[in-house]
Amino acid sequence: MGFILKFLLSAIITYVLAKFLPGSQIGGFGDAIILVVVLAILNAVVKPILKIVGFPITVLTLGLFLFVINALIVMLASYLLSGFEIDGFFSALIFSIVLSLVTSVVDMIVD
Repeated sequence: MGFILKFLLSAIITYVLAKFLPGSQIGGFGDAIILVVVLAILNAVVKPILKIVGFPITVLTLGLFLFVINALIVMLASYLLSGFEIDGFFSALIFSIVLSLVTSVVDMIVD
C-alpha cells in the first residue's frame, strides 16, 4: 500500500512542479503518471551507466556532477514523452533538484 501512495504522491508532486516551475510544461495528470514511470525506468537503467562513466568527474567535483546527471535524466524523459517539455538544461537542473528534495521529504513522512 505504501508503494501506491508514494507513486501517487510522486505523480502529484511532479504535476505541481511542472506547472509552477519556469521552463517546464506538462499536459495533464496522466502525463505526470507516465513521467513518474519513465523517470523510474531511466533512473534504474540509464543513471547507473552515467554514474560509472562520469565517476572521475564526480570525484573531481566532489559529487556535484550528480546534479548534472539528474538533469540529463530529466531532459531524456522530456525527449521521450510528448506531454512533458523542458526548455533547457538549467530548467531541467532546477526541476530535478526540487523534485529530489520534495520527494525525499515525502518519503520520510510516508515511511
